[in-house]
Amino acid sequence: MDNNKVMIVGTGNVGASIAFAIMNQRTVINEIILTDIIAKDAEGEAMDLRDALAVAPSYVKVSNGTYKDAKDCDVVVITAGAAQKPGETRMELLKKNANILKGMIEQIMASGFDGIFLVVTNPMDVLTYYTLKFSGLPTERVIGSGTVLDSARLRQRIAGYMNINAKSVHAYQIGEHGDTELTLWSLADAGGQKVAEMLPADVRNGISDFVRDEAYEIIEKKGATYYGIATCVVSILNCILNDEMRVMPVSSYDGFSGTCFGWPSVVGREGVVRRLDLKISEKEGIELQKSINTLKKAINSVKM
Repeated sequence: MDNNKVMIVGTGNVGASIAFAIMNQRTVINEIILTDIIAKDAEGEAMDLRDALAVAPSYVKVSNGTYKDAKDCDVVVITAGAAQKPGETRMELLKKNANILKGMIEQIMASGFDGIFLVVTNPMDVLTYYTLKFSGLPTERVIGSGTVLDSARLRQRIAGYMNINAKSVHAYQIGEHGDTELTLWSLADAGGQKVAEMLPADVRNGISDFVRDEAYEIIEKKGATYYGIATCVVSILNCILNDEMRVMPVSSYDGFSGTCFGWPSVVGREGVVRRLDLKISEKEGIELQKSINTLKKAINSVKM
């Protein structure tokens, strides 16, 4: 399917911000459909966004609809679910959101949808796993936003210390999008320079801690995070619809562990074309296994 049509499920802060970010970029997306359990909210967001079309950088058809409209969409972005409250971990959201997800996926698949799911709702890795299970789609076509946002935070933080542009930093957070994520310091580089050789261990540890915990700080200060993740989601959408074959640490199914987690992967029109085979340090491997174990425990805690 090449309609370049995207459905956004959930028009809370994150869903609305994704639509707004699409509107304010030059993308190949031709059409956005907004849907929400509160139909008038989706309608209001669509009306508000359409008011910007006369001055937006590119023309995008914007409407509100129902799950039936997913039939000819290329990508369905899932942002709906209970929001993370101050002090609440992403895993505590799990039972609430897995039940919400099951009903959504069943209705979307009933429409005849045959595109790609992009899961953003937290706990994102576990819900990506369950989206795969509920939808029955091939593994490459169910993607979570993964650690793309975490890696963007990481690159920005490293860039600040090294006084270079974040776009020149190649570094990844991997694992769970949450408390057990880790930094691949062994592979981080900036303009060919090994970051681990440029920044002392205490600085690197401080950066890793900041990247892992920043979301909690933002939630405490303003109630939710949405601009950063919205811009990252549009980046993933562009990567898919343009068939960019760019490496992004999205979350997808890992056959070795039977879980979904953030890992550098080639992303294109078919979804996750392949997860890269990377040589990481022994210490990183142990940390990653801890993250995988946390996700396994969460997956097994939900009886669906």
